[in-house]
Amino acid sequence: MKLEKLVGDRFKERPSECLVDSHALMLRGGYMKFVASGIFSQYMPLRRVCRKIEQIIREEMDRIDGQEVLFPVVMPASIWQESGRYSSIGAEMFRFKDRNGADLVLGMTHEEAAVQLVREYANTYNKYPFMIYQIQTKERDEARPRGGLIRVREFTMKDGYSFHTSQEDLEQYYDKCHKAYERIYARAGVPEVISVKSDSGMMGGSVSHEFMLLTPIGEDSIVICGECDYRSNMEAADSITEISDYGDAPLTKVKTGDAHTIEEVCALLKAEAKQSCKAVMYQKNADDSYVIIFLRGDLDVNETKLTNLLGCDVHPAAVDEKSGIAAGCTGPVNFTAKATLLFDKSLKGAKNLICGANEDGYHYTGLTMERDVPGAEYNDLAKAVEGGICPVCGKHSLKISRGVEVGNIFMLGTKYTKAMGMQYTDANGELQYPIMGCYGIGVGRLAASVCEAHHDEFGPIWPKSIAPWQVHLCCLRADDEETHAYANELYKKLEDAGIEVIYDDRNVSAGIMFSDADLLGIPLRVIVSPRNMKEGAVELAARDKSFRDKIPVEEAFDQIVKRVKE
Repeated sequence: MKLEKLVGDRFKERPSECLVDSHALMLRGGYMKFVASGIFSQYMPLRRVCRKIEQIIREEMDRIDGQEVLFPVVMPASIWQESGRYSSIGAEMFRFKDRNGADLVLGMTHEEAAVQLVREYANTYNKYPFMIYQIQTKERDEARPRGGLIRVREFTMKDGYSFHTSQEDLEQYYDKCHKAYERIYARAGVPEVISVKSDSGMMGGSVSHEFMLLTPIGEDSIVICGECDYRSNMEAADSITEISDYGDAPLTKVKTGDAHTIEEVCALLKAEAKQSCKAVMYQKNADDSYVIIFLRGDLDVNETKLTNLLGCDVHPAAVDEKSGIAAGCTGPVNFTAKATLLFDKSLKGAKNLICGANEDGYHYTGLTMERDVPGAEYNDLAKAVEGGICPVCGKHSLKISRGVEVGNIFMLGTKYTKAMGMQYTDANGELQYPIMGCYGIGVGRLAASVCEAHHDEFGPIWPKSIAPWQVHLCCLRADDEETHAYANELYKKLEDAGIEVIYDDRNVSAGIMFSDADLLGIPLRVIVSPRNMKEGAVELAARDKSFRDKIPVEEAFDQIVKRVKE
């Protein structure tokens, strides 16, 4: 491919709207173009990167007996109504009607389509297990598109669905797929991706893992133990605290006046936040009824844990006089307003804490949970914290990092097969529901994440396995007849040998040529110039600056091929 024919401009200035480096470099390097919020067109370099990622994924999915299929992007609402997700998924799903008034959706995921495809076929136990997968466009009306391809509204994804007749069989395949994902990320050039325990969210199921690339630009908070292998997304991380025992003390009402926040009350009473019990208030989306969570004052509510426990969505409460709740002075003792009360595990066994007295301007000191709130049931509702106790090794060794999710796997169980009436006849002639697993990787997001992990101030540094080309051939001073002739000959020989080459013989300055080469990020750069030709040499350089050699012109072809194959 000659660079002068490559569609798409490269430019020096960083676009002001780009908050992350991969977004800026992909726009500057002519990889993609903005169309609308969260929607991009892709130029040839990015298509080549994504095709190589897709091929790696195909090879690894085929290796574990996956069968590639293709589901439609447009689906009837009826199959989503069967599963119950047509009504449970919110505004992120694109819904519309066709000319006949039939309700349709754009696929944001394809569990329903997978079940619909095989439920008649897989009607007997001897057809199991099997896994089907696709690489397909997805549509999601994302509320906050950001980071270029990191969070978008239209994206390409590999999603696979396995079907099993036993939980044991699913677990064995789940482990196979986990290992396949590790190979995919290693082959794509990001072996540092880690898997973490996660919340299943709208997918459902009991067990799930996310694959995370740790990076400061990540939106997800990752909880990692520095002493053992415990790793979890913040949404699913266990919160464990030591018992808050500050000795025996009587429950005493004290006047706190205008002090309402934990910080204000604790400052007034000369105590630390962890010596208090705070109330965090929500309302259920369905009926606006109040839900109050009591937890230790230095902790925050994990809303994912809360909604999982309640089985419904919530929003921050708007407390008015009719509620009977003393906002800023709410506590678990003598609470009489109408609300669902929940207690975090951080309060279990707690003694001598500060809490609201359910009367404006007053708080209690000396709160002892077992004595003053007998019969309270405790749930894990708090976020894990830096330096918190690891649920595996029990040490104060938790660290909070940022990460970008580049893949996920779920044990779905029978959530979809039951809802959609998919059954098979087992060996005893009885009807059973097959058990499902689900396995996803976002192709564009993975490409952007690799760029995020491997770049410098000048451009991406693509791993050879997914680089748009293998060699970037630069002919400096193409107006020099000998130099241009040699570069043309070398280009032809490399192409004939099956080497992927982007060839730049434009009549531009060395600065422009090398700047464009940096933005394209090809692993191996070959420089042919009049100066080098006078020395009878060609320059070979790595984009990652790991080497820069001059080799005799007669050895250049062999050395380039050798480097490419290394």
